[in-house]
Amino acid sequence: QVHVVESGGDSAQAGGSLRLSCSASGEQFGRYCMGWFRQAPGKERDGVVSVSTYGLTRYADSVKGRFTIAKDPAKNSLDLLMNNLTPEDTGMYYCAAGCALPSLESTAFPYWGQGTQVTVSS
Repeated sequence: QVHVVESGGDSAQAGGSLRLSCSASGEQFGRYCMGWFRQAPGKERDGVVSVSTYGLTRYADSVKGRFTIAKDPAKNSLDLLMNNLTPEDTGMYYCAAGCALPSLESTAFPYWGQGTQVTVSS
């Protein structure tokens, strides 16, 4: 069983930055392909970025050039650095683990955290 926990959600102004962190326990962290998803109110959960165990990444077009993912096996953490935020980035952000290959599809991930809220105001 893998336990996933997110942290770092907050409010920010448009153009600002936030850093989200995800920790996974229960298995060897470095074995897992992981990712970040987000869900705005009334909308589907969308993939933001995912990273393989070898560091191969896949970003959604909407965040390319603004968001960066950093995996630290020593800390068992997966951080999402979000720059130049816009109100469209508002939503609940979820960390997920267990994909076979980097994917932006939620069905590829069997393990999920409870989410952390990000709110961006104009």
